[in-house]
Amino acid sequence: MAKKDEPKMLKIRQVRSVVGTKRPHREVIRSLGLRHPHDVVERPDTPAVRGMINKVSYMVEIVEEAS
Repeated sequence: MAKKDEPKMLKIRQVRSVVGTKRPHREVIRSLGLRHPHDVVERPDTPAVRGMINKVSYMVEIVEEAS
């Protein structure tokens, strides 16, 4: 069970390659900690992370919202 002060965590999977994409989008993918297609990382559910996911939504998917 998560404590009240701990943010909810998101599992994010990269589903497309960064080859041929714009540089800012590649940088966002790298900032999320993703390197290759099918990589999965767990990040806190914050407005900053949600904004990054929104920017590259065509390249990532939220696997599940882990509590």
